[in-house]
Amino acid sequence: MEQSAHGDEPAGAAADAAETLDHPLPEGVRRRVIALVADAFGGLTVAELPAPLRQYARFTASRRAKFAGNAMAAALEGDPLFRQRIGERLRQAQPELAGAVETGTPPAAADPVDVAAAAYVLRPPGWAKLVAAAGEEVQRADAERADEAGRRELERLREELAAARDRTRDETEQLRHDLETARKEAESLHRKLRSAQSDVKRGEAALRRAQAEIETARSESAAQVSAAESESRRLKARLGEVEAALEASRRAAREGRSVEDMRLRLLLDTVLDAAQGLRRELALPPVSVHPADTVDAVEPGRMSPKDIAARALSETDPA
Repeated sequence: MEQSAHGDEPAGAAADAAETLDHPLPEGVRRRVIALVADAFGGLTVAELPAPLRQYARFTASRRAKFAGNAMAAALEGDPLFRQRIGERLRQAQPELAGAVETGTPPAAADPVDVAAAAYVLRPPGWAKLVAAAGEEVQRADAERADEAGRRELERLREELAAARDRTRDETEQLRHDLETARKEAESLHRKLRSAQSDVKRGEAALRRAQAEIETARSESAAQVSAAESESRRLKARLGEVEAALEASRRAAREGRSVEDMRLRLLLDTVLDAAQGLRRELALPPVSVHPADTVDAVEPGRMSPKDIAARALSETDPA
């Protein structure tokens, strides 16, 4: 395969020199070309890779497409031998598409982007036209999608406009209803205001009458307060006399009680001293027998409950 690749290199270089692209690759075709290179990348040895791409040899296809896309596109464009090796992998992976593109009869049902990507890698005669046609087809499809999206957006905007008009109409009706309600409420408030103003005027007249009555009551109160103050001073003087008399009587009572307490204390001390002298004179021994010890116990079963009750009521039985 290496021999075939080297043998076809002059033909590929001549074809590249004869055909070139007037415009950059369409974005969709470029992404597909990078995806093809990333998939075929894994079938090559490190020695078969261009030097700038060898650092990505251990990457997965998705990571190669993400991080080495620009480097792979540059190597594919500037290294005919690398492009030829990628073309061989493409022929093995998609032989029908590769054969149709190389014979210049791509299938009508094939995706124009796939056709353009294969043509860009394989570089058959007329590949530039295939890429340009694919670009135009992609642009036409994008334009159709944009038109469809625009139509859908226009339809959505029309529906939103109709809904907005319905909401506006409903809101207008609601505002009219609210305005009418507010007008009626304003009229009612005006009536209440006029009634309140009348009430205020009547209240002011009543207030003036009340103020006059208050002034009269204040004058009468002042006279009553003056009389009450005079009476209060008289009562305070009388109260002072009563308190002085009460204090004198309390002092006399305290003096009389002190004499009686002294006499009672002397009597109590005399009785206690006599009792202690009698105890020393009699020299009575400590008590060792209690009154209950002289009572015979009742043996169980000798007395009926009736006899026990009768004995309990006896006034002469010590038990």
